[in-house]
Amino acid sequence: MSWFYAFDLFGVAVFAITGALMAGRKSMDLFGVMVIALVTALGGGTLRDAILDNHPVAWIRNDLYILVAVLAAVGTIVWVRFTRPIHETGLLIADAFGLAVFTVIGTQVAMAQEVPASAAVIMGVMTGVAGGVMRDIICNEIPLIFQKEIYATACIAGSLVYIVLHQIESPTGFDVTVAMLTVLVIRLAAIRWHLGLPRFHLLDGKPRRDNQ
Repeated sequence: MSWFYAFDLFGVAVFAITGALMAGRKSMDLFGVMVIALVTALGGGTLRDAILDNHPVAWIRNDLYILVAVLAAVGTIVWVRFTRPIHETGLLIADAFGLAVFTVIGTQVAMAQEVPASAAVIMGVMTGVAGGVMRDIICNEIPLIFQKEIYATACIAGSLVYIVLHQIESPTGFDVTVAMLTVLVIRLAAIRWHLGLPRFHLLDGKPRRDNQ
């Protein structure tokens, strides 16, 4: 099994866990949990491959992706059922790991299609965030990407780091590791210290900047 394939399956498992946790917070039944887990785990990659015309998408070529997502969701249900509920911070941390893995994988897949660097960054961000956006919208939550804490910015940083390291032909695996750590560290720092970009408000028709 290649490291790329292993990381991809790891990302599927992690995002499936976040989907199952979100569904549990909404008190969904078993079917609902599975649907949310699959959408979260496979949504970003499916959208990326559809845009890049990379057919058939990974989970259609290989049913191990669906199997891993389902097992991760079931394992989450069992864990929470027989231990204790996972705090919201746990959900955010799990999401951060999935975000790091999928961002770099999405960038890699796009670069393999020889698209421009800007498109590779967009595909990386899309792979990282799209599944979570679908999860949150279905669960009637404001997607994390639209909230004040740094989210997509971490993906952009990690994607750019990967592209630069790849272009200068860094040692095999070094570019992937550093890029994933970039996304993970930025996102975890944002969660820990509530870091965010300046917000823009319109009050009475007048713009006001807010650094919340």
